[in-house]
Amino acid sequence: MKILIIQQKMIGDVLASSILFEAIKHQYPDAELHYLINTHTFPVVDQNPYIDKIHFFTPEHEKSKLKLFKLAKQLRKENYDVIIDVYSKLSSNLITLLSKAKIKISIDKGRNKLLYSNLYKHKAKADTNAGLAIENRLQLLQPLDIDTTNIVRPKIYLTKEEESAAKAFLESNHIDTNKPIYMIGVLGSGPNKTYPFDYMASVIDTIVKTQPESQILFNYIPKQEEDAKAILDLCAPETQKHIHFEVFGKSLRDFLAITSHCDALIGNEGGAINMAKALNIPTFTIFSPWIKKEAWNMFDDGKKHLSVHLKDYDNQPYLGINHPKELKSQASELYLKFKPSYFEEDLVKFLERLEA
Repeated sequence: MKILIIQQKMIGDVLASSILFEAIKHQYPDAELHYLINTHTFPVVDQNPYIDKIHFFTPEHEKSKLKLFKLAKQLRKENYDVIIDVYSKLSSNLITLLSKAKIKISIDKGRNKLLYSNLYKHKAKADTNAGLAIENRLQLLQPLDIDTTNIVRPKIYLTKEEESAAKAFLESNHIDTNKPIYMIGVLGSGPNKTYPFDYMASVIDTIVKTQPESQILFNYIPKQEEDAKAILDLCAPETQKHIHFEVFGKSLRDFLAITSHCDALIGNEGGAINMAKALNIPTFTIFSPWIKKEAWNMFDDGKKHLSVHLKDYDNQPYLGINHPKELKSQASELYLKFKPSYFEEDLVKFLERLEA
C-alpha cells in the first residue's frame, strides 16, 4: 500500500499531522508513506523514521498554476493507493483530483464532496487531553481500519551529533546546563498572536524572581530582533542580567537542539510550543484571546503542560459568540485585559513543579 499525506501551511500543522505516519506504520509496517509539505517546514520531520519520502510544495507552486499542475502530474506517476488531504485547500484538491488513488480522505468542506471518497467533520469537543488538532487528524485514518482512539504524540527526532553540538554551543556561551534554562517564546507569528511586550516582560521578571538561578533564552528570528530587544529593555534590570539575548539557534534544527536542553519553553502559543512538546520539554503557553484554546492545547495536563487563555479568567467577552475567532479584530483590546497577574500564581506553581 502506498499513501500520500498532504499537509500545507505552518510548522505546527506539519508536526501535528506527522502522527499519522506512526499510526499507519504500526498497523501496516510495509506501507510506503510519502509526505507533501511546504519547504520551510521540513526541519520538524527531518529524521522521522516513519516517513519514507518527502515531496515539497514550494512558493513557486503557489505563484504558478502551471508549476502546480506539473507537481500534480508528477505525483500522479507515484500511483498512490490512498491520499489523505488534511486541510483540503484548492491546490491539494487539484493534486487529489489528478491522482489515481481509489481512497481519498479529507475534512468535509461542503464544496469538496465529489473529490473525496471519505470526508469527516471536525469534532466540536475533544475526548482526551490530546486536543482537537490531534483527534481531528486521527479520525482521517478510519477508512484504513486503524484504531483512532489510540492516541499518538508528535515527536521530533534529533541526532546525537545535533544534541551534543547544542550542548557545546550553550556551554561556550557561559550557560550552565546544570542550572535552570528557560526558552521564552517572546513573539507570536503575528501581532494578534503576540502577548503585549510589557506584559511579556513582566512574565519574564516573575520567572527570575521565582527561580533566581534562571538562565533565559529568547526564541526569535533575525527579522524579529528589534521587537525581541524591545521586550528585553522592558524587563527589570536584575532580570536582564539573566537573559542571554545573543544565544539563539541560527537554523530551525539548531533551535530544536538547543530547546532539547531547556527545562521548559514559556511564551506565546505557536509552532515553538508544539515543537517543545514534541521534544518532551515542559511548556507554559499563553494563548491569544481570539484563538480556540481547545484546538491547540495538545496534551495539556495542568502540570507538565499548562496553557492559559483570557477566557479562563474572564468569560465576559465570550458570551454570545460561537467561536473566539469572531473576536480577532479585537485582539489588541482583549490582550490588554489579559493581565499577567491573572495567571502569575499558575506560572509560579508551574516553575516550582519543575524545580521539585
